[in-house]
Amino acid sequence: MAISGFVALTLTPAMCGFLLKHTSPPTRGPFAWFNRQFDRLTKAYGSTVLLTIRRMGMAFIVFGVMMYGIVHLFKVIPSSFVPNEDQGYTFAQIVMPDAASMKRTIETSEKIDEIFSKNPAVADRTVVNGFSFIDGQYKPNVAALFVTFRDFEERYKSADVAKKENVKAILQGVFAESQHVDSGVFIPIAPPAIPGIGTGSGFEFWIQDKLGGDPVRLDEITQQFIAETTKEKALGRVATTYRGISQQMRATVNRAKAVLLGVPILDVNNALQAQFGSIVVSQFTQYSRVWNVVLQADAPYRERPTDLTKLYTRSTNGKMVPLSAIVDTEYVKGPDIVPHFNGFPAAQLIGAAAPGFSSGDAIKAMQEIAARVLPDGYGYEWSGMAYEEIKSGSSSTVAFAFGILIVFLILSAMYESWSLPGAVLTAVPFGLIGALVATWGRGLENDVYFQIGLLVLVGLAAKNAILIVEFAIELRQSGKSALDAAVEAGEMRLRPIIMTSLAFIFGCVPLWIALGAGMNARHSLGTGIIGGMIGASTLALVFVPLFFFLFDKLASRGKEDQPPPEFEGGGTPALAVPHAKHEDY
Repeated sequence: MAISGFVALTLTPAMCGFLLKHTSPPTRGPFAWFNRQFDRLTKAYGSTVLLTIRRMGMAFIVFGVMMYGIVHLFKVIPSSFVPNEDQGYTFAQIVMPDAASMKRTIETSEKIDEIFSKNPAVADRTVVNGFSFIDGQYKPNVAALFVTFRDFEERYKSADVAKKENVKAILQGVFAESQHVDSGVFIPIAPPAIPGIGTGSGFEFWIQDKLGGDPVRLDEITQQFIAETTKEKALGRVATTYRGISQQMRATVNRAKAVLLGVPILDVNNALQAQFGSIVVSQFTQYSRVWNVVLQADAPYRERPTDLTKLYTRSTNGKMVPLSAIVDTEYVKGPDIVPHFNGFPAAQLIGAAAPGFSSGDAIKAMQEIAARVLPDGYGYEWSGMAYEEIKSGSSSTVAFAFGILIVFLILSAMYESWSLPGAVLTAVPFGLIGALVATWGRGLENDVYFQIGLLVLVGLAAKNAILIVEFAIELRQSGKSALDAAVEAGEMRLRPIIMTSLAFIFGCVPLWIALGAGMNARHSLGTGIIGGMIGASTLALVFVPLFFFLFDKLASRGKEDQPPPEFEGGGTPALAVPHAKHEDY
């Protein structure tokens, strides 16, 4: 803006004076035909403006319908935070049944990996068995897949290829093919729109147990909550990795027998950990690094609960004592891991909006379910992109209001009037309705890029109105009536307004038709600006002269009502008599 202002105040006037020479308009050829047609358009436009001012009652009805349409479209267009983009990679999560072995998890992950390998858009794949990408935990019944795609130039070289090889189409195709894999649950996860905020593009929802109660009860409430999400049209698939009723084996050391047989309790615990889990028993140095020596029984020797009967530990008198003599086992239900959020035991739910619905619709649906499902003592919190969307709240509305206020104050200082800037700002609603109609017609969402476009439209719409109001004020000061000044100013500035608006609209067409990385953000921004400029360059040009006429009448009413000044000796000076107006005859 600083560079643009410097150029406009220095180089542009000098170059205009040097390059622009007065020449007679062409009388033949395509330019002459264009000028004749545009002159007809200008005359028709002037007649329309005059009819609008004379039938201002009908004009205000149209304006009221438009304002209702703006409010209605803001409610109809789904809201979101940032559009999901194709970032060239994606994630996936495999969740096996409770207590599934690593061997079963590996078999399932290999099947899913094979499906990805057959997709022509996939370049590289990495599978991490035993790792939960969603909650960052390590469990034998989960696996994470990290997939990268081919370069954007290859996947978006044409519209047909892009339609088949964008990230959404890839995940939908892989998910459809994975339906025959019934050994586990496959969850495709697109990366978050803003890297580092959350683990995926959907929402992250936490059910908190604020009473610190039974993990099994938390699991029951979580499953009830998920069951309710299937009834909501705005929600896609909602899943969780929390399980509070996993089958577990509890090993209880009989301390009385251990003391009687002279077996230290610590030795019993170490023997169980070393055989069925793992334990660090030593370290060694090699290649300038310190390596841990981890003791763990081989898989065939820790597959069954009866393997406990094969273990022995040494007593204090040197004899080997079987662990089955001092350890009692039983099957119980409990959580593999108890995650916490904000200090409370919590279950994480991940999900996304259903096709045709926005993230704002999904957030609202989850909040409604929480209000009717969660009992006393249980609450919920958001994280990731959903948290940022909720936290942003009405900040865009505040920014838009401040934008209008700043424009109003600047125009008030320029015109030295509090009323005439109102005529300029009346062009803003026409830009809004154009942006909303274009966004709604294309099926886009009210996201942060669309809101930035609306803020830009405040200046663009005001620019068109300024061109009319500025000349109308000059004509008014030259002695013409408000009606004549409004109509003539509109006719004089119609051509530059349309030409500059068309130049800007065509300059934004690449945003409208963008493909590749970041195309959704460009579509959102470009669609709103192009639609808004069309609205500000068509309907607004008819209504701005009308509002100038009304605001000029409002501004001059107070001056006309003031009594004329008097001489000291009494009487009214001849120069103080108001000049007769055109409409008085």
